[in-house]
Amino acid sequence: MSKPDNKKRRGVTALRIMALLSAVLIVRLGYLQIIKGDEYAAKAENQQLSDKETTPGRGSIYDANMNVLAQSASVWLVYINPYEINKISDETEREKVREIVVSGLSVILDMDADTIREYTQRDSSYQKVKGEIENDQREEILNLIDKYENEKDPVDLGTIIGINPDVKRYYPYSSLASTVIGFTGTDGVGLAGLEYYYDELLTGESGRTITAIDGNMSQMPNQYETIYAAKEGSSLVLTLDIYIQYILEDVLSEAMETTKAENIYGIVMDVDTGAILGMVSLPDYDLNNPYVIKSETLQKEYEEQLTANYEDATGDEPTEPKSKSYYQNLQWRNRAVSNTYEPGSVFKIITASAALEEGTANLNTSYYCSGSIDYATRTIHCWKLEGHGSETFVDLLKNSCNPFAVTLAGELGTDRYYDYFEAFGFTEKTGLDLPGETTPREGVLYMSRDNFSQSDLASYSFGQSFQVSPIQMITAVAAVANGGKLMTPYIVDKVIDADGKTVSETEPTVKRQVISEKTASIVRDAMEQVVSTGTGKNAYVAGYHVAGKTGTSEKLTEEEEDVYIASFCGFAPAYDPEIAVIIIVDEPEGEHGGGAVAAPLAGEVFEQALEYLGVEHSYTDSELELLVETAPALTGKTVSEARSEVSSKSINVKVVGDGDTVISQYPEAGREIPSDGIIVLYTDEENTSKEVTVPDFTGYTVSEANRIATEYGLNIKISGSSLNSGTVYAYKQSIDQGETVSMGEIITVYFKTTVDVSD
Repeated sequence: MSKPDNKKRRGVTALRIMALLSAVLIVRLGYLQIIKGDEYAAKAENQQLSDKETTPGRGSIYDANMNVLAQSASVWLVYINPYEINKISDETEREKVREIVVSGLSVILDMDADTIREYTQRDSSYQKVKGEIENDQREEILNLIDKYENEKDPVDLGTIIGINPDVKRYYPYSSLASTVIGFTGTDGVGLAGLEYYYDELLTGESGRTITAIDGNMSQMPNQYETIYAAKEGSSLVLTLDIYIQYILEDVLSEAMETTKAENIYGIVMDVDTGAILGMVSLPDYDLNNPYVIKSETLQKEYEEQLTANYEDATGDEPTEPKSKSYYQNLQWRNRAVSNTYEPGSVFKIITASAALEEGTANLNTSYYCSGSIDYATRTIHCWKLEGHGSETFVDLLKNSCNPFAVTLAGELGTDRYYDYFEAFGFTEKTGLDLPGETTPREGVLYMSRDNFSQSDLASYSFGQSFQVSPIQMITAVAAVANGGKLMTPYIVDKVIDADGKTVSETEPTVKRQVISEKTASIVRDAMEQVVSTGTGKNAYVAGYHVAGKTGTSEKLTEEEEDVYIASFCGFAPAYDPEIAVIIIVDEPEGEHGGGAVAAPLAGEVFEQALEYLGVEHSYTDSELELLVETAPALTGKTVSEARSEVSSKSINVKVVGDGDTVISQYPEAGREIPSDGIIVLYTDEENTSKEVTVPDFTGYTVSEANRIATEYGLNIKISGSSLNSGTVYAYKQSIDQGETVSMGEIITVYFKTTVDVSD
């Protein structure tokens, strides 16, 4: 073969190899550009750009009077640039710098050193270390940076440690309305309550700061920086009023101590709109420290069960103790919307309303209660075992008579009764804008219509054998108060933007008319008699015409017997209702009847809340005679003139000093003082006040308490059921025994009765 042929073959082979290599290269380039193009472009962008998210300001939460309940404040976020450490070529120098960063930040930020060390070893130009740090910690970090920059062998910590603005959630009132407001996590995401339910709206939109970085992974000058501003979240204005909330919490917190109850929860609602004015669930927690178990009882139980030798039902093996998170969730739970309970005799309001509306009963309907009734193969007893004797329709609620309720329900029949069970909202959620509202479950919490038997009808008539939530019950009772309209309850009145402009506003919503105004009026009058002379007399408030109903239900538990829930639900004033109140005391020790335990608490809430709202008293003549006088202006008058002026009033005077002219008086002119109260007159310049120690009034009758008050030169304002019952005793006083007060001071003493209030 000739040499030219060999050359030709070699040339062809070379061309083929070059073509093959070119084809491989083209395929590879195509793969990299088309298949992997986006991935590598992203990697290149990550190496060339620093993209930091800017946290938006979270919207605030306000009460109805624009008091701040939750607010985000400016704090700081600490981050590091691990690349600046890891690019140091000298290993000794690199580890020296690493340890300076780790040791310095771990002490200042109170963090685990190994965690920060792991952060410094990451392949990144940005690593968050800790957010929500206060200004004093920021100053310490800046001092740390300055310290090492000014050493003989300086370390440029300014390129490694950075500080950015951050936000932190604050709750100015700590535990007030905690189970309603909820809280956020360290990442700013809502975890409970309104913070969770309205999280997206409150959060706003994050911003971004995009900065070019050079080959050394260092940020380039500002002209290479692009900023997309964060958009602040919207704010919530609630229907909740902190003053009514405080009243409710104060009354129920004290009751937790005195009743030793497992839980207590309550709601105050505007009957015309369904707006929630107050909502409490105890035990609660501190919003600023939500992971700390606030309740001493819960904390003690948690600690004790950690070491106790728990055994299972067979007694063989110890069971695992409950975790701390179990007890944390107990205190975070809003029982007013999440819990269910047997409503007991409060449900007789629904039975009475249905019977009146359907025309199977009227004010002239009569019944004879012998103490029990045989119905649907069962014998059903009244709470008053000897019976109530002859009764009229009003007595059904006033006496809380079980056999009477069964009889009225029987005349309605299962279908018509179930119609009202549905109409009053007990088979559906109320629609309240809070998380965790329990879902009524057919066949679990209540019987389905198809399976609703005569026996069920009898039990339902007086509130047993089914369960409702507190928010369902108060919403239904509020419908009786407002003329028969079932409202959708709500707690957010409006949403406003960062400039305070209204974004949206809640309009009161009527779900349906469940009973007529005429029926509602009759039931309201009957409910007022429950409080004036019936089982609810401990909720009586002079001048406010409280209407309500008591309830007592037995809890079915495997561990204990004779465990009860005491409740009261009502509204006031009966003739023109403003607010509805429900109080539920879960597992009280000792007394357990709704009339004995829950009604007095409701009375206290009604009295304080209605006075705060400016609702005028409407006293009867007998109430006026017993309750109040206005202190006249006696300063500057002679003692004889002062005595003469009060002689026509139910007021006594006590003179302190030997002078002839009144230098000062206590209580001051214009203050309301109890009828037959005392005004202390001072007649010496050297002695214009006198102090006394408050005695203990609890356990005494009204007359005994008055006598003790007179002995001490004090005034007592009588509150509670004392005006309508002959057998009452003091159970609470506004100023504690042993406190020192001015002679003539007015002390509110609360009275209740134990007679005929078992239901």
